[in-house]
Amino acid sequence: MKPTLFLLAAGMGSRYGGLKQLDGLGPNGETIMDYSIYDAIQAGFGKIVWVIRRDFEQQFREQILSKYEDKIPCELCFQGLDALPEGFSVPEGRVKPWGTNHAVLMGKDVIKEPFCVINCDDFYGRDAFMTIGRFLSELPEGSENKYAMVGFRCCNTLSENGSVARGVCVYDDNHHLTDVVERTEIMRIDGTISYKDEQGQWQPLEENVPVSMNMWGFTPDYFAHSEAYFKEFLSDPKNMENLKAEFFIPLMVNKLINEGTSTVEVLDTTSKWFGVTYAADRQGTVDRIAQLIADGVYPEKLF
Repeated sequence: MKPTLFLLAAGMGSRYGGLKQLDGLGPNGETIMDYSIYDAIQAGFGKIVWVIRRDFEQQFREQILSKYEDKIPCELCFQGLDALPEGFSVPEGRVKPWGTNHAVLMGKDVIKEPFCVINCDDFYGRDAFMTIGRFLSELPEGSENKYAMVGFRCCNTLSENGSVARGVCVYDDNHHLTDVVERTEIMRIDGTISYKDEQGQWQPLEENVPVSMNMWGFTPDYFAHSEAYFKEFLSDPKNMENLKAEFFIPLMVNKLINEGTSTVEVLDTTSKWFGVTYAADRQGTVDRIAQLIADGVYPEKLF
């Protein structure tokens, strides 16, 4: 069964056109998302699903979906504040969405096959899609609780224009994820990759230590786990009182691996991540895409 690519795009909302996700960085106005979808098709993915906001549906269908519909099956699902389990309601004053794993949960009715979750504004690279696509397509039919995460080598995920935040992965002898430690400031200092610890001191980090760029591989049973845990999340008074509390993917993953329910294999990739973390990153991203085209990795016009 061919895997599905699931793009988290609910953050676009009604501000279409002003966000970096939709910035034309390729020679014909291609977005980073265009390159991800092109790579996924090359890697053997069989369907594309986006999670977006409902109020943006018509515009999204006309300006985004129409580009791909004759290339690969496409579907939409929708993240809304009120998409809550029975018995729960939106706390008064809450306007912030419920987070990335809530967005993933919205795909439960349209995704029945192994799937890869990505951000729509990160450039992951062909090898990353080939790697996760191979893992998902080689799973025995009916597999459950055997997930994966693409672990990018830290040295391949830095910005030249400032520090970045990354989830540093810890794994066991079987390359199964045991923890993701969030480091909010990572940068190269005097030639050495370093992170700022809890005491504000810079500590060295290995060049090739795997970090999470939010590229996950799941099977459909993940939705049932997420539904059950989301109810626990909403039943915790502090999560209802905090109007910015979010149900993140790592929160769900950590629960599953800590209780021994699931395994998450950390997959190595040679791909070099890039994106527009800082405004100054934009020209470098344009240049890198141009170089990939010159090297024959991508055609001049994708779609």
